[in-house]
Amino acid sequence: MQKLNFSKYSFRFKSSENNIQIFDEIRKKFVVLQPEEWVRQNVVQFLIHEKKYPKQYINVEKLLKVNGLNKRYDALVYHPDGSINIVVECKAPSVKITQATFDQIARYNLTLKADLLMVTNGLRHYFCRLDYKNERYIFLNELPPNN
Repeated sequence: MQKLNFSKYSFRFKSSENNIQIFDEIRKKFVVLQPEEWVRQNVVQFLIHEKKYPKQYINVEKLLKVNGLNKRYDALVYHPDGSINIVVECKAPSVKITQATFDQIARYNLTLKADLLMVTNGLRHYFCRLDYKNERYIFLNELPPNN
C-alpha cells in the first residue's frame, strides 16, 4: 500500500479469497484492504500511539442516521462519559480533500455533536475544534492528545 503521512505502524495482513486483508484491532477482525481502509487503520494507530487515546474509547465504521438516511462514520473517539470527542472522516489517498468532504463530516456532526473533527486522506490531515456558541470551526495545527 501507499506510504502515508503517518508514523510507521505494525499491521497484520492475510490473503483470503483473492483479497489482501488487514486486521482491525478495534473491530477485532480482518477486513478487506482498500485504500480508504488503509487510511482508517493508520488513523486508528495514530490515535492510539501518537495521541494516546485508549482503544476502548475508539469506534470505527458504525451506522449513523443523518436526516433519515443511513450513513457510516469512519472513526469516533468517545470521552469516558460517553459523549463524542472526535469524529474522523477518511478518504483514499487519491481523493482530494474538498469543501464537500468538510460538508459531509459537518452533516454527520449535526447528529454526533463532537468536540473535534479530523479529515484525512492519509497524506493531508485537517483538524478543527467546534465552537458551537459562535457556530464556527477553529482549525488546529494538530489534533490535541488525550489528557
